[in-house]
Amino acid sequence: MTSINYTINIKSKRKIYGIIGAFITLMVPFFLILFDQNTHLETDQSLCPLKMLSGFPCPGCGITKSLVYLYEGDLQKSLYYHILGPFVILFCIVTIGVLATELITKKEYFNGLLFNRKLAYCLAIFLASYHFIRILYFINNNSMDDILLQSIWR
Repeated sequence: MTSINYTINIKSKRKIYGIIGAFITLMVPFFLILFDQNTHLETDQSLCPLKMLSGFPCPGCGITKSLVYLYEGDLQKSLYYHILGPFVILFCIVTIGVLATELITKKEYFNGLLFNRKLAYCLAIFLASYHFIRILYFINNNSMDDILLQSIWR
């Protein structure tokens, strides 16, 4: 019987960690707006390790800036920095709601959807295609000198 309680406690902890993670994801851009006043958001060096090493953006580069601009109400700029930014906010809100409901009702919802292999492959193909297009656009709009300036190899 202790193994069942142990399993339930691990699942509950994971759900709590998921809620905390989604909440932090929603709050970080808010604090960037609040404390930074958006004065250097477009010009600062990215903290992405891949971009710092290579000068090229990773698939997730721009999501935080996208969230910041979405919070400020600039949907066009938000989509410019990363097309999935608005979906991240929607996903975090849904995640908080579903995980909180699962904790309260002690039932699990959407497991068939969350652990669906076909959906995962479709999302991976979409993200890879989107990133490939972003890289082509990035190379087309930046010279090699500009790309190196965005890395640590300046």
